[in-house]
Amino acid sequence: METDAIVVMVTASSEDEAVAIAALLVRDHLAACVSLFPVSSIYTWDNKVQNEPEWQLMIKTQQDKFADLETKVRELHTYDVPEIIALPVTAGSMPYLNWISTQVQS
Repeated sequence: METDAIVVMVTASSEDEAVAIAALLVRDHLAACVSLFPVSSIYTWDNKVQNEPEWQLMIKTQQDKFADLETKVRELHTYDVPEIIALPVTAGSMPYLNWISTQVQS
């Protein structure tokens, strides 16, 4: 099964920031759906190991929307270097994949 669907992972510093980013991506048809959930992230920043609460955005979209989505996230995000990574969807329910396509093409 070939699909152009991708899942883009973005972390945000707060629930408010995550909701704001998600809402604009869906409104602008850059994402069909964004799932949000709290996470705890451990990473190195400024040569120190950080342990911070964050909000994970799991963004469902299509490959051809990635560049515009990345630009929009960078405009809205408070981090200097936000996580913006795309994972391919190698298989899925065709009705759902078709729905994603319809939503981001609107």
